[in-house]
Amino acid sequence: MTSGLWELVLTGTWTTIQLLVLSALLAAAVSFVVGIARTHRLWIVRFLASFYTEVFRGTSALVMIFWVFFVLPLAFGWQLVPLWAGTLALGLTYGAYGSEIVRGALNSVDPAQREGGIALSFTPWQRMRLILLPQAVPEMIPPFSNLLVELLKGTALVSVMGMGDLAFSGNLVRLALQESAEIYTYVLLIYFVIAFLLTRLMRGLEHRLKAGVAR
Repeated sequence: MTSGLWELVLTGTWTTIQLLVLSALLAAAVSFVVGIARTHRLWIVRFLASFYTEVFRGTSALVMIFWVFFVLPLAFGWQLVPLWAGTLALGLTYGAYGSEIVRGALNSVDPAQREGGIALSFTPWQRMRLILLPQAVPEMIPPFSNLLVELLKGTALVSVMGMGDLAFSGNLVRLALQESAEIYTYVLLIYFVIAFLLTRLMRGLEHRLKAGVAR
């Protein structure tokens, strides 16, 4: 490949990384807010959180991207740029899956820990912040690591909006060179390297958190 085509691929890689970081931050925020809400003592809060989870888990991420990018402007009269449309659609979708991870980890904490917080007259927020989350978060890291890799692969869906991510840029280079095997092999390798680095990063974070709990 020429230097210009390599630059196109590298630009697409950087765009993918930006989208991954932004949508992961949104998904993490949604995961904790909705996941904690699903353990709330008020049934209406649990119902609304569960409804959100079921809606976004039951819809296609690709169709959600179409809806945010093409339908949302018709309803509200403003158009999101592809980066923010992709961030919103992917963040909300994968946040719904993440909320199940948070809910499951919180429910796995020994009930005696909750009772101890009540005995110490902790407020619900204090019990969550000081007792439940420190024990539950390390257990969330392995499934969150898998979800993050799935999110990375999901970023390729934004190419349907014409966004210059890695998948879109790789396809442009393929069309320019009329060479599929070489180009898509490079694209696969780049996705693999990013995914490998993500899993190593999450594994290191898991070890640090578990060591902190042990202390």
